[in-house]
Amino acid sequence: MQATLQYEEVRDRVRGAFLGLAIGDALGAPVEFMTSGEIKARHGILKELVGGGWLRLKPGQVTDDTDMALCIARAVVSCQGWELSAIAQQFSVWLRSKPVDVGDTCRRGIRDFMLKGQLETPFNAWDAGNGAVMRLLPVAILTMGDDSLLQQYAVAQARITHNHPLSDAACVWLGRLVQHSFTGSSKSRLRRELETLLVEHPQFKFDPYHGLATGYVVDTMQTVFHYFFRGKDFESCLVGTVNQGGDADTTGAIIGALAGAYYGEEGIPHRWLKKLDRHLMNEITRLAEELLKLSPYGREMRG
Repeated sequence: MQATLQYEEVRDRVRGAFLGLAIGDALGAPVEFMTSGEIKARHGILKELVGGGWLRLKPGQVTDDTDMALCIARAVVSCQGWELSAIAQQFSVWLRSKPVDVGDTCRRGIRDFMLKGQLETPFNAWDAGNGAVMRLLPVAILTMGDDSLLQQYAVAQARITHNHPLSDAACVWLGRLVQHSFTGSSKSRLRRELETLLVEHPQFKFDPYHGLATGYVVDTMQTVFHYFFRGKDFESCLVGTVNQGGDADTTGAIIGALAGAYYGEEGIPHRWLKKLDRHLMNEITRLAEELLKLSPYGREMRG
């Protein structure tokens, strides 16, 4: 991957992606499982980190989308490299902590690791959910500069809990779009990059957009692609996505990561960042920078 920006600018985008993931999670979680009409009736257009919802969250509180991404990041930084069993162990510690929310497929896969030491769940036709792609961002940062590593690690982390070709494809292609965004690619370039995915897996075609934002990974990614390519800034990308309803914490987290990579940390509204827990923000930015240093890109740029 050819760098088109200075290292410091790329680092800003990497930090923006991880912070954007948390912001999107926190914005969307209170309206998870609501329809767009229900959101409009209650909030008008949801633009603030209000908290509440079925999980009774505090304003700015994150859920499993951010938590699981942090698990991957912590494991990699602790090991100073990729160790799949360390990632699964971090998932196990997290599950034992009784998190505010955890998806059924993720819970099953983590429990299989805890009970059997299993690092790859068997193929299941019903495992095309979005629980693997929602936590993909640390892999995109770590493998920046090496597409073969991205493919290998993206699928490996996914299959701890999700083993389905559509989940695999979503993880790999989100990683590629995020990495291109880190180095300053235009949206037109990203759209061209995405065409290959749409040829290989036409299920992900999002034009025309059908307005579904369920836990099915195809609906999730169609929603993310639709609002990312029509959005003019970080806020419009995220607000449009979350107000679509459905699995809003996860669609919010994913587009938050992608839009954060594209617009950078400075593109995230300060009023949202102020609502995040300070300790969480500090850990996110530290881990994001450490992952970048460990990446092929980071090692090359830093000599």
